[in-house]
Amino acid sequence: MNIKKDRVIFHCDFNNFFASVECLATPELWGRPVAVCGNTQERHGIVLAKNMEAKRAGVRTGVAVWEAKAACPDLIIIPPHYDEYVAYSKYVRKIYSRYTDRIESMGIDECWLDLTGSIDFKDGEAVANEIRAAVRDETGLTISVGVSFNKVFAKLGSDMKKPDAVTVIGEDDFREKVWSLPAGDLLGVGTRAATVLLRRGIATIGDIVRSDPEYLALLFGKGGRQMWAYANGYDTSEVLLSCDSPPIKSVGHGITTTRDLTTSGEVKDVIIELSQIIGEKLRREELAACAVAVSVRTCELKVKEYQGTLARPTQLTRDIIERAYEIFREKHRWEKPLRSIYVRAINLIPEEAANAQLSLFDGERGRLMRLERAVDKIRLRFGSHAVHSASYLSDIKISKRKKLADTPMFMYM
Repeated sequence: MNIKKDRVIFHCDFNNFFASVECLATPELWGRPVAVCGNTQERHGIVLAKNMEAKRAGVRTGVAVWEAKAACPDLIIIPPHYDEYVAYSKYVRKIYSRYTDRIESMGIDECWLDLTGSIDFKDGEAVANEIRAAVRDETGLTISVGVSFNKVFAKLGSDMKKPDAVTVIGEDDFREKVWSLPAGDLLGVGTRAATVLLRRGIATIGDIVRSDPEYLALLFGKGGRQMWAYANGYDTSEVLLSCDSPPIKSVGHGITTTRDLTTSGEVKDVIIELSQIIGEKLRREELAACAVAVSVRTCELKVKEYQGTLARPTQLTRDIIERAYEIFREKHRWEKPLRSIYVRAINLIPEEAANAQLSLFDGERGRLMRLERAVDKIRLRFGSHAVHSASYLSDIKISKRKKLADTPMFMYM
């Protein structure tokens, strides 16, 4: 499809999505500091999301529960209810579909909408406010909307005013609105890249604009040229139709620790935690993995990735845990403490194809699959830490696990 000129792109982002859904379910929570967290009884409880009241009290996403409680003693801890989040996300997406069929998800709580040809750019703010009001009136949730002429600046706009607001970034004023923002606010500039830029005196998006794109390419490869183009407003990437969305290529989850990991036992605890999430996602999406990848980032921000095939396509959490830890133990050479762990299930195939490859002697695996699906249902109803398999629960408790900060990395929607 040819990219049209004078595009009208929206980026719609829920405000404090998980915490807001929990407040809708329990109205007496409104106005009180709330955090959606993992298990508060185990050492690995972490803050997945929080509301504005908790944020004002100093609670940060990704910190351990004990740290959040220290910052805000009155903090109310709620376990996650992912089925509710998915239901609200799908409903709001239907609201978006009243305005366009070109909707591209960016995780469970964000979407791009392309209204090019349906409205003029000058009417973008009014239509965005109309969508925002519809979401608020029909669900009780609020969104922030960025309106711009490309996807990058639309996303930037939705981050500029929160909660429940609209920001318009046009071709005539993006320099004033965008170039003074921190370089790390630009789509595609992660924490590591922002640190590299800052060390070289490149602190703002405007500084990226004033940099030589070839110099940025020396630092970041082709991503450096893309960074320069994005900063200058050169983004012609289209908003995909739902039916155009690429197939899921991997399912992953990552954790950044608040304290560095120094032993393989600590890494195994993290792998156990991540693999439970990945296994549940595979089963929900009716996919099976043929291989596993483990990425680690050291305290010096150096990243290494290790991959290995699985003995058979699988959705079993146990298989992912065992293979991921085996890959790490065989391939990683300890030089520095580790700050981040990221596990991915890769080389995915449909569940039906995986089942067709099972041996007649796989009765035990069938039993384990039924057990894990039963666990999935319990977690959907009572929270992600309501039940664990005893076979790896003991592993979590054995080592002197350090407090973790969790960064979900949803790679599909």
